[in-house]
Amino acid sequence: MPYTKESLLETHRRIQPYIHRTPVMTSETLNRMAGAELFFKCDNFQKMGAFKMRGAANAILCLSDEARSKGVATHSSGNFAQALALSAKMLGVKAYIVMPSNSPAVKKAAVRDYGGEIIECVPTLQAREDTLQAVVERTGATFLHPYNQEEVILGQGTAALELLEDVTGLDFLLAPVGGGGLIGGTALAARFFSPKTKVMAGEPFGADDAWQSKQAGQLIPQTNPQTIADGLRTSLGDKTFPLIRDFVEKIIRVEEREIIEALRLLMERMKIVAEPSCAVPLAAVLKEKEPFQGKRVGIIISGGNVDLKMLGELFS
Repeated sequence: MPYTKESLLETHRRIQPYIHRTPVMTSETLNRMAGAELFFKCDNFQKMGAFKMRGAANAILCLSDEARSKGVATHSSGNFAQALALSAKMLGVKAYIVMPSNSPAVKKAAVRDYGGEIIECVPTLQAREDTLQAVVERTGATFLHPYNQEEVILGQGTAALELLEDVTGLDFLLAPVGGGGLIGGTALAARFFSPKTKVMAGEPFGADDAWQSKQAGQLIPQTNPQTIADGLRTSLGDKTFPLIRDFVEKIIRVEEREIIEALRLLMERMKIVAEPSCAVPLAAVLKEKEPFQGKRVGIIISGGNVDLKMLGELFS
């Protein structure tokens, strides 16, 4: 599936019956703090609570009837597991989800609630891949990658597409970067529909493989990521890195304390439930204020599937 203006629009049309068109929210307090006009695209209000629903739904919808009849499979400990399980349930497709044994119980419960069949494995990447391969061989299910797949990237890009339709004249567009599906799709949306909008990413210092890769001009894998932004601990893929290399202007790295403070602002000032990963682009804008002064800035709030116990510990 090539990346074109038409393919992104067609993706949006295809998935519309299965997703929410999420709201754009603003905050005078955060505008004042940033010295800019901030527009938050709140995909924490998306079905299953994150932007991942967009890519998962598109990936399944692009399969043939024969492929769908055999089911879909992935390995994920987080939001993509839930997104694929729910998308599959809505489309009458069987979903097999390989999850590490140390995955949060709340996320396992959500996957089961959405009808996904969980196959547990020991918490290593090798075990995840080996277990997934065995599931695919046993069932004939189609493997759908959580982020490193064109159909998934285009699906994730529809969040920015909607934001650009709802808010005109954005000078900047920011999203967090983990595996790169969201920021890659965001960069495509801006390139096709608002070429003057500069795309930037926020990334934790403790998981800065995207920053390192962009600096080096080549893919540098993530090693031992250390950050509370659990959705951003993943390595870039060979399909997402070129989009970041070519179409993302800058990656701004932030400290853990800056992430926590931005998360506090989102919750206290905007009254929204957000994951730590969502706070990273806001932290980036508040950290490096100069380029954003007096500008119109779009920020993707990527998800709201947060462990409330963990939140309590963060803010205690």
